[in-house]
Amino acid sequence: MMQARDVLVAGEARGPVVALSEPLSFWGGVHEREGTVIDVHHPQHGVSIAGRVLVMPSGRGSSSSSSVLAEVIRAGVGPAAIVLATADPILVIGALVAEALYGTVVPIVVLSPDDYARCASARELEVLPSGRVNLAQ
Repeated sequence: MMQARDVLVAGEARGPVVALSEPLSFWGGVHEREGTVIDVHHPQHGVSIAGRVLVMPSGRGSSSSSSVLAEVIRAGVGPAAIVLATADPILVIGALVAEALYGTVVPIVVLSPDDYARCASARELEVLPSGRVNLAQ
């Protein structure tokens, strides 16, 4: 069990982990109808984030990333949860807009460096509204 340093969007989710080695911009970096990484320069190009617990250092780039995150959530191809090493207000805005408009909650938490490393190498995670993060069995 790990406890988030910050709970940016409270919610509950469980799913397989997709760990990105570098920050990702949703604007131009994620296909809004498929939920795959389309940034050809990203090390995880082609990987699907749909229904997975997205573990990444932080978001990157433009404030437009919030609208793309909200859109992938609306389309049902967004991440189940987002686990970060560094807080990203742009991702929070996207998740909060999706919750308000579409009623879908995608929790976002920030972990300590040690806990983040544990999550990045996990197969499956569970994120709870309290900010507790469990390695799922």
